[in-house]
Amino acid sequence: MAIKAVIFDYGMVLTAEPDAAAYAEMLLITGLTREQFEPLYWADRHAYDEGKLTGVAFWQKLIHDAGLALDARAVTELNRADARYWTTENTRMVRWQAELKLAGIKTAILSNMGDNVLESLLAAFPWVQNFDWCTWSFQLGMAKPDPRIYEYTLAGLGAKAEETLFIDDRGVNVEAARKLGMNALRFTTVENLAHELHASGFSQSIPSPQ
Repeated sequence: MAIKAVIFDYGMVLTAEPDAAAYAEMLLITGLTREQFEPLYWADRHAYDEGKLTGVAFWQKLIHDAGLALDARAVTELNRADARYWTTENTRMVRWQAELKLAGIKTAILSNMGDNVLESLLAAFPWVQNFDWCTWSFQLGMAKPDPRIYEYTLAGLGAKAEETLFIDDRGVNVEAARKLGMNALRFTTVENLAHELHASGFSQSIPSPQ
C-alpha cells in the first residue's frame, strides 16, 4: 500500500546532534561530572515528557536528588541551557519534509517533549508550522511508546495506520508503532534512511531524502 503520510520524531531525527556547548554549561552550573550528571538527567525525563513535571520542577528535583545547593537563578539557567541543548536542526530532514509536502504527502511530528524545550524550538524553527499536525507529549499527559499517543496523532493527521510511515531514533518507539499497524523505520542517518526506504519499497510512493 502506498505511503500517504509520514510522522517524524523530533529529537535526533529533525534535530542534529544536541548542542555540546549547552551540555557543557549544564555540567558547569551543577558542578557534576558527565558520569554523575547523565543518570540524574535521564531519571525523570519521561515524567517531564509526560507533563508530570514542568521544566522548572524537573531541574529542582535533579538538584535535590544530586544533593546540590543551587538557587532559583541556577534553575533558570539550567532550564535555558537544556532548551538550547535540544534546539538544533537536521537541515536535510527538514528539507525532506518540505519535499514530501510538495509531493502531496501529509506530515506530522510526534515527540516526547517537555514544556520548556517546546517553547525554545517554536521560537527558533518556523518550519514547525509547515507540518500538518504536531503532537507534543507533555500537553497530553502521555508519551511514546504509549499506543494512545500514536492513535491520537493518526486521528489528528487524518491518516490510516497502514498508509503511514513513522520515523524515530528509538527502537522501542518504532516497535510500538508497528504493533499498531504502522510502517516504521528506526532513524540513524539520512543515508541509512534513504537506503531503507528503497529496500522497503517505500521510495516508489514517496521521494527519498537527499
